[in-house]
Amino acid sequence: MPLRIIFMGTPEFSVATLRAIAGAGHEIVCIYTQPPRPAGRRGLELTPSPVQHEAERLGVEVRAPLSLRGSAEQEAFRALGADVAVVVAYGLLLPPAILEGTRFGCYNGHASLLPRWRGAAPIQRAIMAGDRETGMMIMKMDRGLDTGPVALTHRIGIEPDMTAGELHDRLMDVGADLMVEALARLEQGDLSLTPQAPDGVTYASKIDKTETRIVWSRPAGEVHDHIRGLSPFPGAWCEMVVAGKAERLKVLRTTLADGNGVPGVVLDDRLAVACGEGAVRLLQVQRAGGKAVAAEEFLRGAKLGKDTRLA
Repeated sequence: MPLRIIFMGTPEFSVATLRAIAGAGHEIVCIYTQPPRPAGRRGLELTPSPVQHEAERLGVEVRAPLSLRGSAEQEAFRALGADVAVVVAYGLLLPPAILEGTRFGCYNGHASLLPRWRGAAPIQRAIMAGDRETGMMIMKMDRGLDTGPVALTHRIGIEPDMTAGELHDRLMDVGADLMVEALARLEQGDLSLTPQAPDGVTYASKIDKTETRIVWSRPAGEVHDHIRGLSPFPGAWCEMVVAGKAERLKVLRTTLADGNGVPGVVLDDRLAVACGEGAVRLLQVQRAGGKAVAAEEFLRGAKLGKDTRLA
């Protein structure tokens, strides 16, 4: 028989799994998501999450509580009589009463190879650290932060110039298929769990705006990983001087390049920039208030030639 499922998720990353579960024929009895948030240029419009939009399309009840700590919310959760809760990037802490509020518990789709990169930003942190491999894991949640036993794993390589956005999209699709497989095994009573290794634990803290500025004095490999790990959002940035004024330039795509020089100095007419060791070539950039463009298009409208210094 199909499982009765509570789905809990918020961003676009969660939507692929929600669609896959619905397509697999399971009964989604309720969908939990974060409340609508201010959006738009002035931040005045309250915008429902991508998961809420999908829930409405599917015609499933949506709940968006600010917290799950209250006894009333916990009892309402239990009253749904679900077999299992599926959690993908929900964004709220699940207290014990929620973790234990379904027949089989809560299963989480997490975008790292646990115990490496527990926490909020595993995709960005893996790239920023120069990892060559990551993956999706289906984990049974317990009271710790991403500490529960693992049910299924799918590994993928991180290509040298891959951005966080590209890795996000690959893992999103992998995670959807993996969760469907896990639910099928759970339904058949054939889903085994393996405790996480005690060694190799790292934490993927949220990206802070104070760490988005490019530090050209770092080695080229670290600069490159920093840039692609923050692309497309929130984006790594530097400053260039235009008509005597400093202007912020977001750098969205780079590759390693030949050359050495004073960190931050443009080495040629194709936007190779010197780092502390080696150089990176800027491939895609975005000026303040503008759209993302390839370096060639950017150079047609910006006087940023050899020996220009970026800060």
